[in-house]
Amino acid sequence: MAGILAYMKRKTMLGLMLSAVMMAGTGGCGAGKYGGGDCDAPEFVLTYAENQPEDYPTTQGAYRFAQLVYERTGGKVEIQVSPGGVLGDEQSTIEQMQFGGIDFARVSLSSLSDFIPKMNVLQMPYLYTDADHMWQVLEGEIGDEFLDSLDGFGLVALSWYDAGARNFYSAKKPVERLEDVKGMRVRVQESELMKAVVEALGASAVPMPYDEVYSALETGSIDAAENNWPSYDSMRHYEVAPYYTVDEHTRVPEMQLVSEATWKKLPSEYHEIIRECARESAVYERRLWEERIHEAEERVRKAGCQVAELSAREKDRFREAMLSIYGEYCGEYMDIIEEIIAVGR
Repeated sequence: MAGILAYMKRKTMLGLMLSAVMMAGTGGCGAGKYGGGDCDAPEFVLTYAENQPEDYPTTQGAYRFAQLVYERTGGKVEIQVSPGGVLGDEQSTIEQMQFGGIDFARVSLSSLSDFIPKMNVLQMPYLYTDADHMWQVLEGEIGDEFLDSLDGFGLVALSWYDAGARNFYSAKKPVERLEDVKGMRVRVQESELMKAVVEALGASAVPMPYDEVYSALETGSIDAAENNWPSYDSMRHYEVAPYYTVDEHTRVPEMQLVSEATWKKLPSEYHEIIRECARESAVYERRLWEERIHEAEERVRKAGCQVAELSAREKDRFREAMLSIYGEYCGEYMDIIEEIIAVGR
């Protein structure tokens, strides 16, 4: 971790001073950045866009990825991570990657699906029975098929990242049955899919910026919201919405990507190194995410949050309410949906 922190400090100093495009480097050789390379000056200096803060698991995964690539290419490939959305939001990042303006990024499938509708399949509500089910899908043939589906979009997929599961939380009462949701005003992301999910449960969807949720819950302009444990904790929403229901209505995996334009410029001998480092960083990110979830849950429980879990029967009722949404968003991909469900049986 000390090596990563040192790497992060150097990235912060240099990241915004260098060009967002690939550059060929020249210069004399020395001991190398980590003591293992033969040359101080890299052949390629590349950008990595990350919209989360520096201490977030996905950002830490990005730093680990960059460090591994640097070390295993002998300092020839240097990847500069820019956290906090410095290089733009996820939508603009994807657009820039398509013409080589940004080299690497980690993006949510919710953003990627605007460009590649098939990605909606992997984020459908109540699709996975649990985290193990999702990872069996992503790390098997189905996941490989989706990684390959970026061909023709100017992007190359490298690995899957975790983003946890989203759950409902309420200001006034616990949600334990389908009937408890009906009539609620529930904040959702500015996403047509999430709006449809909430409305299918009988609630009113209220699209709202994330930073307005606390005050909206406090004043009663909304009754509930939905998010993962770390977000519920970090934004202190438990102070104004103390009823948290573990229903895991969505698990939205994320991808590490590289611009196809960048990929073609890199020597082929670096391709497998980069893929290997991306997979290793993904394992690291998942471990950090699991730790963050446990820490967040422990804190909010100690703060007095009341946690409920849907029974298996009740979860089936919530899932059955989603049938119309599956048809609307994934009608032509229902065969893949069936394959995914079968993996979890």
